Amino acid sequence: MRILITGSSGQIGTNLGLYLLERGHEVFGVDVRPNTWTDAIPTLLQDLAGSFADFRGGLGHVPYPPNLDVVVHLAAHAKVHELVEQPARALENVVMTFNVLEFCRHNGLPVIFSSSREVYGDIRRYITEESYADFAYTESPYSAGKIAGEALIYSYAQCYGLRYLVFRFSNVYGRYDVDIERMERVIPLFMRKIGRGEPITVYGEQKVLDFTYVDDCVAGVARGIELLAGGRAANQTINLAYGQGNSLVTLAEYIAAELGVSPQITVAPSRVGEVTHYVANIGKARALLDYTPQVPLREGIRRAVAWATEYWAGQPAPQPEP
Repeated sequence: MRILITGSSGQIGTNLGLYLLERGHEVFGVDVRPNTWTDAIPTLLQDLAGSFADFRGGLGHVPYPPNLDVVVHLAAHAKVHELVEQPARALENVVMTFNVLEFCRHNGLPVIFSSSREVYGDIRRYITEESYADFAYTESPYSAGKIAGEALIYSYAQCYGLRYLVFRFSNVYGRYDVDIERMERVIPLFMRKIGRGEPITVYGEQKVLDFTYVDDCVAGVARGIELLAGGRAANQTINLAYGQGNSLVTLAEYIAAELGVSPQITVAPSRVGEVTHYVANIGKARALLDYTPQVPLREGIRRAVAWATEYWAGQPAPQPEP
């Protein structure tokens, strides 16, 4: 198969691209920045939030290889609290999705869209079956942008016959997720701070989230690509997560245990726009994709800490400022 991945330089995009390449598929990437992890994925540097006039055969101003089978749209500004502070970035996410959908419409391509558990809002009823998302509980500009992206996809399916799968991801972590200076994510941030003996702040003592190891996420997406490219399982919205909740305090304790230290934890209230409880119902993924996640949080943290420790050990020591 020939697969185009937007956001191919990010954590999920890099893992997915390498996974597909290892299995003999052709992979092409689009991202606003170069891939710092691998040069194996040919990548067009393109800001997908721009304004484009012609989508026939190209995404942006550069023609793309013909005979693509599937587009996987992962590109997005993805840090919830940052989009609370900079809501215009949520609008850019919607524009990116519109441009990708126009490319798919003009070239007759099916699309996989990376949505988020954020669309459920801060769960009051603890119901996360896909058809029960209540958009009245939208918590942040980020979640509103994902809801808008889903709505665009559903409308393109209705009006233009677009074939799609929407995956609602939840706290994906693992390899290629340590570029903290670019995007501060909780697991690599905790790993770095705890490893250095620095205190950490947990925003929400009772916060429970569903953490998904990246290999499980990639396996689910790859299965979706196979079904969508094969003409099956089209037009479905599917939770893709581990299906079990853990608190941020537990997460910090697991990281500290792997590093062999005692964490210094300060608890603060949850920040504006952040979901405080989410455990995915993954029954639909099991039924449609034969999806069975393999990596519980304790094992995933062991793998993530081992990978990050080795990676950071190979980086040059920071130089003092003059």
